[in-house]
Amino acid sequence: MGTTSTLPLSEKRCASWPDPKPSSDCSSACSVRLRVSTGPTNGMPRKGSGTDIDEGLYSRQLYVLGHEAMKHLQTSTVLVSGLRGLGVEIAKNIILGGVRAVTLHDQGVARWADLSSQFYLREEDIGKNRAEASQPRLAELNSYVAVSAYTGALVEDFLGGFQVVVLTNTPLEDQLQVGEFCHSHGIKLVVADTRGLFGQLFCDFGEEMILTDCNGEQPLSAVVSMVTKDNPGVVTCLDEARHGFESGDFVSFTEVQGMNELNGTSPIEIKVLGPYTFSICDTSSFSDYIRGGIVSQVKVPKKISFKSLLASLAEPYFVTTDYAKASRPAQLHVGFQALHQFCAQHGRPPRPHNEEDATELVTLAQAVNARAQPALQQDSLDEDLIRKLAYVAAGDLAPINAFIGGLAAQEVLKACSGKFTPVMQWLYFDALECLPEDTKALTEEKCLPCQNRYDGQVAVFGSDLQEKLGKQRYFLVGAGAIGCELLKNFAMIGLGCGEGGAVTVTDMDVIEKSNLNQQFLFRPWDISKFKSDTAAAAVQQINPHMRVMSHQNRVGPDTEHIYDDDFFQNLDGVANALDNVDARVYVDRRCVYYRKPLLESGTLGTKGSVQVVVPFLTESYSSSQDPAEKSIPICRLKNFPNAIQHTLQWARDEFDGLFKQPAENVNQYLTDSKFLERILRLADNQPLEVLKAVQCSLVLQRPQTWADCVIWACHRWHTQYSNNIQQLLHNFPPNQLTSSGPLHLDYVMAAANLFAQTYGLMGSQDRAAAAILLKSVQVPSFTPRSDVKILVSDQELQHTSASVDDSRLQELKAMLPSPEKLPGFRMYPLNFNKDDDSNLHMDFIVAASNLRAENYNIPPCRPSKLIAGKIIPAIATTTAATVGLVCLELYKVVQGHQHLESYKNSFVNLALPFFSISEPLYHNQEWTLWDRFEVQGLQPNGKEMTLKQFLDYFKTEHKLEITMLSQGVYMLYSFFMPAAKLKKRLDQPMTEIVSRVSKRKLGHHVRALLLELCCKDESGEDAEVPSVRYTIC
Repeated sequence: MGTTSTLPLSEKRCASWPDPKPSSDCSSACSVRLRVSTGPTNGMPRKGSGTDIDEGLYSRQLYVLGHEAMKHLQTSTVLVSGLRGLGVEIAKNIILGGVRAVTLHDQGVARWADLSSQFYLREEDIGKNRAEASQPRLAELNSYVAVSAYTGALVEDFLGGFQVVVLTNTPLEDQLQVGEFCHSHGIKLVVADTRGLFGQLFCDFGEEMILTDCNGEQPLSAVVSMVTKDNPGVVTCLDEARHGFESGDFVSFTEVQGMNELNGTSPIEIKVLGPYTFSICDTSSFSDYIRGGIVSQVKVPKKISFKSLLASLAEPYFVTTDYAKASRPAQLHVGFQALHQFCAQHGRPPRPHNEEDATELVTLAQAVNARAQPALQQDSLDEDLIRKLAYVAAGDLAPINAFIGGLAAQEVLKACSGKFTPVMQWLYFDALECLPEDTKALTEEKCLPCQNRYDGQVAVFGSDLQEKLGKQRYFLVGAGAIGCELLKNFAMIGLGCGEGGAVTVTDMDVIEKSNLNQQFLFRPWDISKFKSDTAAAAVQQINPHMRVMSHQNRVGPDTEHIYDDDFFQNLDGVANALDNVDARVYVDRRCVYYRKPLLESGTLGTKGSVQVVVPFLTESYSSSQDPAEKSIPICRLKNFPNAIQHTLQWARDEFDGLFKQPAENVNQYLTDSKFLERILRLADNQPLEVLKAVQCSLVLQRPQTWADCVIWACHRWHTQYSNNIQQLLHNFPPNQLTSSGPLHLDYVMAAANLFAQTYGLMGSQDRAAAAILLKSVQVPSFTPRSDVKILVSDQELQHTSASVDDSRLQELKAMLPSPEKLPGFRMYPLNFNKDDDSNLHMDFIVAASNLRAENYNIPPCRPSKLIAGKIIPAIATTTAATVGLVCLELYKVVQGHQHLESYKNSFVNLALPFFSISEPLYHNQEWTLWDRFEVQGLQPNGKEMTLKQFLDYFKTEHKLEITMLSQGVYMLYSFFMPAAKLKKRLDQPMTEIVSRVSKRKLGHHVRALLLELCCKDESGEDAEVPSVRYTIC
């Protein structure tokens, strides 16, 4: 935590654009000589060659890629050539991903312009080899990955040692040579390039790549209700939920009764007919379908083929990133080839915003287009687009590198693992909307280099924006994966690095081992330190001129005395890096109230989203809601699970129902005199269930010793995995089998220890002693009852009304020991914690879930923490790409863009890959969420406005009659208020009314109140009006 002085731009001498030199932006980071050599080879250490996966480190990434893909990564070696901003971004993400080894290659030396986006170069590294200077810092990211630097030529025997080769900032001629060698030798190739606000990506993964999983989604399953005998047969699923399959999917069947031919067959390709139906193979000769069955999606490997770089250059296929710019990829394909020619001829890129160079690039592009194959040749070349490419090609922007670098690194992981659909084969991207809306604002003079760390950015936007960025005051909420990436980008672009500027970051969490895989500012020695402090210190190493202050506060109502009116009013904007909706909504509402722009983003595995919120221009985050998370039907969880997700969720509910809720209820009963009164007011049979649970905890099942806990666990096991299953089979007898099996000691040990913890008893890890004790336990025999009704669907559950036996409730109340008879006794509720492997929480979940899966013949599954712990899958590639898009919107916000079409909301799924980039929504209404009435409560005479004066003000100034007035949840005035109460309240000051109604004094930090109105207009009709900001000082 702390601040540092910025680097004054005035101390750096401005110069004309330099003469072409070998170290210019257009020069290759390498020399390419494709011949056999006795010179240097990759010579990597064997570090990382093992296949054991550190699940503590890679936990969140494992839920994205899976164990098999991770094993493939751990045997892969990757070459990254070119260690400017794009190359270091790709290398960072690959190393975090956990490949076996990464070799960094660059023959160039660091220059001032590199510091615009190369976050592992320091000012003292100017003049040093980029690969060698970056290697030690990149190696710290992951101790399982061998990271080495190489500065020689890319000769054949060197290239032959890698599974994947990545080329960045490489001339086209060298790309073609390396590309032909890689294609003919089965080496996968990724070519990535960024030029100012433009990006390019190319993939060649060979002529026969096996794709094991095209999208990474969990296989779907559904319950079968009917299968016809027909050609093709039609399958109908239960209508409680859509099956979710797509035509071309493959499925398999289990537990089908009657039409046994379907069970255990090879995967069958389907054609979707409707949300609950699909067709399969010819079933006309099969047996008659009787009932039941589970249909499950099967991931079938498929082969895909790539053309070489040379062939694809002539006949390209494009991935579209923005459908509003559908014609641009082909135009840019021509433009980038012309740009390579320009660089080859001049030894430098076009000068920033130089008309002469732009005209020459257009001429070269016209020649390239004239020579192009008919399929590629453009009828009309977009000369304005090519000119803009020339204007910004010398630039080097951290956000563009983050976006293209995240995509490129994900393609490397696909190449290594065979998981997810690769880019086929070209991707072009531009963010020209970031340029000033006033096209005359930029001149060549304003974009000249000044030999400082922001030269690459000044080349695109000029010096005026750089000065604005330095003065910005921003609030970053969260210092996790997105927070770390945002801080890195803030440092590179110079946000808050100038006089008067600052970035405040807050996060109350501490660093855990699993964070190290995505949150790249943290190292193993930072574990248990606060994220905000550590991230702030790390980012100041990246840019010593960054002014950053770190807090450990939750942002919410309880910290409004810290993040108060003064704090928000001094901000220029807010960036969210949060992992829950409630916190996002709160920050969004604060930004709307204070009319501050908000940069909102989030990730989920390979999916990322970005929303920009601009006052008076866009809707806010809270204006729309995501669809409710799909829940598992209660009856499916309780009685009829068919997937491991169901048994894991059931086990998670069991944990809370055994080790948390009973203890909390007991403690409330013992300490809260009104507990029983509240419980008896609950609906249906909830009072009976709660009182029974309290009686069990205090009387019937209260243990005195460890042995009592083991016996309790044994009986619980029999109840859940034997007795309840027997009852289910009694109610639903047709040939349904179950395997009770031997007593599962894992379950007993975990359950008994957790049960003991809730009573403050000492547990035991002695399995042998517990096994001996269990032999003496007498388990009562169980006979299914005929009067038990088992509900089949949630619809039945909703229509079942439970009758409450008042006499039974009174009987239970009488049987409970009074709190006075249990002085000092309390229980200890257990809050589920997935990350502590020693607390037995996950041991219980895994054992309980797998035992239940065995009951229902469901295959067990390893990633139990994902579902039971509600872990958010995460991978560094998605985070980097998403934050790159966020910071492109930041450029626009800082410049004050006023046109809605300049801004972009984004959704990406790198697994497919899929991109949806579109302008934000704005509801054109008379009043918007940004509008409000401003009322000054303090009058010229120094007295505060009374309620009567407030009502009169609106009648006089706005011709509105207020019918109701509220502040938060408190009603201050209504037309139906009793006359005596109203008469008394009318002459009271507004703040006094608020304090009296809310029964609390206003804090000294409160400068204004937000009031809500219901009004009628002059015609007596209800009027839609905005809220009121009532300023009190």
